[in-house]
Amino acid sequence: MVTSGTPRRRHRVRVAAVAAASLAAGLPAGIPSSAAGSARPPLLRLEREPGSPVSALELRLGAASWRPSGVGPATTRRLRTTTYSLVGVTWRAAESGADPHLSVRSRTDGRWGRWRPLGVLTDGPEAGAEGTPGLRGTEPLWVGPADGVQVRARHEPRRARLVLIDPGSTPGDRVAPAARPLGRGDAPDAGEQPVPRPALLGRRDWDADESWRTSAPRYNKRLKQVHVHHTVTGNDYGRDEVAGLIRGMYRYHTQSLGWSDLGYNFLVDRFGRTWVGRAGGPGRKVRGAHTLGFNNTSTGVSVIGNFEGGPAPRAVITAIVRVAAWKLDRNGMTPSGRMRVTSQGSDLYPAGARPRLPVIDGHRDTNQTACPGRYLYEQLPRIRERTQQRVDRF
Repeated sequence: MVTSGTPRRRHRVRVAAVAAASLAAGLPAGIPSSAAGSARPPLLRLEREPGSPVSALELRLGAASWRPSGVGPATTRRLRTTTYSLVGVTWRAAESGADPHLSVRSRTDGRWGRWRPLGVLTDGPEAGAEGTPGLRGTEPLWVGPADGVQVRARHEPRRARLVLIDPGSTPGDRVAPAARPLGRGDAPDAGEQPVPRPALLGRRDWDADESWRTSAPRYNKRLKQVHVHHTVTGNDYGRDEVAGLIRGMYRYHTQSLGWSDLGYNFLVDRFGRTWVGRAGGPGRKVRGAHTLGFNNTSTGVSVIGNFEGGPAPRAVITAIVRVAAWKLDRNGMTPSGRMRVTSQGSDLYPAGARPRLPVIDGHRDTNQTACPGRYLYEQLPRIRERTQQRVDRF
C-alpha cells in the first residue's frame, strides 16, 4: 500500500485519554511497559464516534510498549480493553524499514486465543490521490467480540498505533438480500439490453457514516477490468455481523489510513450477498483504492474472508459472476478476454508499464501480494468462463 495526498479530517480518538490513564497508574504513556512488574494494567476504553454506532481506540505503541524477549519477537503486555471486534496496526514506513511481521492474539470469554498474523495491507490508492503520506498499515483482522489484546512484532515499527474497532450494531444489520431500485447513473442507455443488475445492498444497509468521506467520488473514463480481492478479515463471521464488519473496515480505511472512502467498490460476503462499498453510484465508473497502480481503469470486488486455506463457496462465486458480468457488459468488455492496461505505478509494474492482463484478474496479477488467496485465485478461470456465459445469454 502507498498512500499520499492532502491532509484529512480525523475523528477524535482516545490516545490522549489513554496516556493520561497510564500516567495516573504510574506507567509510561502508551502501553504500560514491563517495568510495571505484576501491576494490573488499566482498562483501555474505546470511544463512540459521534453520530455512529462505531467505537474505536487508537493507541501509540512507543518504545516503552514492547517487552524484548532476548530471543525472538518483541511483545506488548496483555492489555485489558472494552469490547472490540476488529484490530489493525498502522506505522510510518520510512521510519520502520522492513515489514515488522506483526501478529495479535485476543481474549474472548476470559481465554486468550492463538497468535494470528496481521498481513501488510497491499490495497490502496495511487500516490497523490488520497491518504496520508508514508503511512502503512496491516490488513484489518476480524476477531469477533473480544476484551483483551496483545501484539507481537519481529521488528518494532516506529510511530505505530494499535487500532481497535467495535462496529456496534443497528436494527438494520439484520437484513435479507433484496434488489434495490435503479439509482442515478444505474439506468442503461437507450436501446441497450444489458446484463441485468444484480441484487445489491447499499451503503445505507451497512449504515455508512457519510461524514467520514473527505472528498467527492472520482470517476474513471473507462472501465477495462474487474480486480478480485479477499479482505483477509477471517471466515467465521455470522450473517448479522457483515454490516458491522464493513463499517469497521470503512472506519479503518478512512480514519486510520486516511483514505477518502472505503477502498473497495463492491464486497461479497460468504453467504453470497453483494454490498456496495465506495460511494458514487454502483453503476458508474467510480475510482476505488483497491489495486495500487490500476485503480484508474477498473472496479474492485472483494470477498469478505481469507482464501489461503480453502476455496470460496459456490454462492460467493455466483455473486462475483453476476456483478462482474453487469459491470463489464455495461462497458463493452469481454469477460474471458485479456486487455493491455497502463500501470500508474505499483510494486509489481512501474509507472508506464503496459502489461497484458485478464479482464477479470486477481490482485496478485498487479501487485506483490497473495490476494485474493491461493484457492480463490485458482477459481478465477471458472469465474471468467461463467461470466462470459452470462454475458452471452443476454
